[in-house]
Amino acid sequence: MNNESSSNSSQTDWRRLDTMSDEDIDFSDCPEVTPEMFANAVVRKGLPVVEKKTQVILRIDSDVLDWFKSQGQSYQAQINALLRAYMEANQ
Repeated sequence: MNNESSSNSSQTDWRRLDTMSDEDIDFSDCPEVTPEMFANAVVRKGLPVVEKKTQVILRIDSDVLDWFKSQGQSYQAQINALLRAYMEANQ
């Protein structure tokens, strides 16, 4: 695989970007993320390789479990990935 750029020069004004502060960034065309949007999000992050899993008994609402099961055989890994993302976002 060739890792060379398909273009010889960047059209990005890197100096201008380097001098920008967070307040200079225009987010007017970006919608605010709502709880509903988060609830409909799909985790596409690769699953981390973990040496050991711990089996637990966890009470989950039936409709929640049914929905995860309807997503495919890896529903337990999906639940784990969502819990990990939540943990990492709140550390």
